[in-house]
Amino acid sequence: MKSVRAVLIDIDGVLTVSWEPLPGAVEALREIREVGLGVLLVTNTTSRTRASIARTLADAGFTVSAEDILTAPAATAEHLAEHSPGARCALLNSGDIVEDLDGVTVVDPADTGAVPDVVLVGGAGPEFSYAALDRVFGHLQRGARLVAMHRNLYWRTAEGLRLDSGAFLAGLERAARVEAEITGKPARAFFASALTRLGVGADAAVMVGDDVDSDVLAAQRAGITGVLVRTGKFRPEALRAADGTPDQVIDSFADLPALLRGSAQQ
Repeated sequence: MKSVRAVLIDIDGVLTVSWEPLPGAVEALREIREVGLGVLLVTNTTSRTRASIARTLADAGFTVSAEDILTAPAATAEHLAEHSPGARCALLNSGDIVEDLDGVTVVDPADTGAVPDVVLVGGAGPEFSYAALDRVFGHLQRGARLVAMHRNLYWRTAEGLRLDSGAFLAGLERAARVEAEITGKPARAFFASALTRLGVGADAAVMVGDDVDSDVLAAQRAGITGVLVRTGKFRPEALRAADGTPDQVIDSFADLPALLRGSAQQ
C-alpha cells in the first residue's frame, strides 16, 4: 500500500451504525483527509439520497459533501443511461431516492397501465410485501429486465441485523428464471466509477468495508487493496466461509490511519 492515493469507504457499519458515528471514525476520516488522500464514500444504502446522507454525516461530525458520496442509486442511474436509455422502470425500494435516479423514468409498479421495461430493486423494508413482490414477478414474466442495486442479505442496525433485499432478489430470480443485473457493490462497474471520480488507478486505492464479499473481495477482484473492519455486519463465520482472503483485517476504521502510516514507512 505504499502508493495509496485514495481511500474508498463504506458508510454503514464502517463509519456509522444506525447513522451514529462509531468510536474514532470522525477523527480517523479527518486524519486521512489531512495527509492529502482522496476520499470517496461508497455505499449500497438505498433509503436516502446523497444529499441526505451528506447532511446526516455532517451533523454527526464528519466533513463530507454530497460530491464525496457514490450511492448504489446514483450508479444505477449511470448504468441505465448507458444500457437502457429511456427505459420505463418499476421501482421497488424502501425510501425516497428518485433525486439520485437522475434521468430514469420511474413508474408505479402497481399501475397496471404502465408496462415497465425494467424492474428496479433497491433496499428492503415494509414496501416488500407479498402483493408488491407478486406484481414485479408478473412484470418479469412479461419480459421486463431485472436490475438490482445490490445483493445485500442483511445490514447492521442498533437493534441488530435486519433482512435486506438480497433475500427477496434470490426468490425473484429463481421464480422468474432470470438473473439480475447488479449496479452497486459488488459490481466491477461500481468500483470503476468510484476510481474515475477519484482520478486514480486501482493500484493506488484502498477499499474499507464491513462486508467481506461485497466490499472487500469485490474490490480486490477489481485490483483495489481490500481492508475488512470487524465492525458493522462483520461476522467471523462469514470471513471463514469467504472464497478469498482480505488484504488486511483491522478492528475498526479508527485503526486505518495507523495502517496506512505503517505501510508508507515500509
